[in-house]
This record gives sequence, structure tokens and C-alpha cells, in this order.
Amino acid sequence: MKARMVGLRDYGSTLSPQSAWNLLQGVETLPLRMERHCSNAQTVAEWLEGHSKVSWVSYPGLKSNKFYDLANKYLPRGKGAVFTFGVKGGYDAGVKLIDSVDLHSNLANIGDTRSLILHPASTTHRQLTEEQRDGAGASSDAIRLSVGIEDVNDIIADLDQALNQV
Repeated sequence: MKARMVGLRDYGSTLSPQSAWNLLQGVETLPLRMERHCSNAQTVAEWLEGHSKVSWVSYPGLKSNKFYDLANKYLPRGKGAVFTFGVKGGYDAGVKLIDSVDLHSNLANIGDTRSLILHPASTTHRQLTEEQRDGAGASSDAIRLSVGIEDVNDIIADLDQALNQV
């Protein structure tokens, strides 16, 4: 009995045939989804870098990023889909931005096929002092973005209309 329970606890139960098939479909299409995630993230990061209401963008695919050369060396097929940027206006502007998006979901998880957005200072890191948040990379102006596989023009349009409300 103990061996069975420890195995279930440590490894989980056996997948149902339907769950196994769904998992296989997901694994088979992962490279296609990641290509789209990375392409969209690169385009969105470049667009944000030129926006008047954005003070900084931290994405290794941008030439302005201090890790750009390393990212090109180690991540030649894409620099990922999760990054942060700073919205001018600090904490209140960050909260307003999150409240103004339509397409993006305000969620803390990452890696979904849909675009997600989060203001860490008012959610995941709100119990910390401002100094602690800054030390953790969750400054008052920081916005975390997990770029999905939607049409990149829709992603940008949603961010643009939200930034214009800040």
C-alpha cells in the first residue's frame, strides 16, 4: 500500500487515454506555438520600446538589452515570450493599464497560448515594501507581459488603447 501511495504522490496517477492524446497533441505542436510566441514577443517588445508612455523594456531580443549578445548566442531561434516593461506614471499608471486592457488577461501564470499581463506591485508583490519590490525587480512601474499566439496586431492594438488611457 505504501509503495502505491508514494508513487501516486510523487509521480501522479496514470493518464487517461484522452489526457494522453491531448498531451501528445500539445507536445507535437509545441515548436509551432513557441515560434509564434517568440515572434510576437519580439514585435511587441520593439513596438513598446518606441511608445511614449513606456519608460523601459527588458527583453533580450532588443539591441538595447544588456543580454542581447548572449541571447543571440544561446537563444538563436527565439528569445522567449515573457518580459517586463515600465509604464510612465508609476504605480497608479500600472493599475490603470491593467484595468484598461481587453484582450490580455490579468493573471499571474505564464506560458498560456493567450496573452497575459500583470502588475506585480499591486498583486504578487503587494505585501512587500517599495524597497523590497525594487530589489525583487517588481518596481511600481513594472508590467509583466506573457505574449500569446494571437494575431500580433491585435495584441499591439490592445496595449496601445490601454496605454493611451494611462
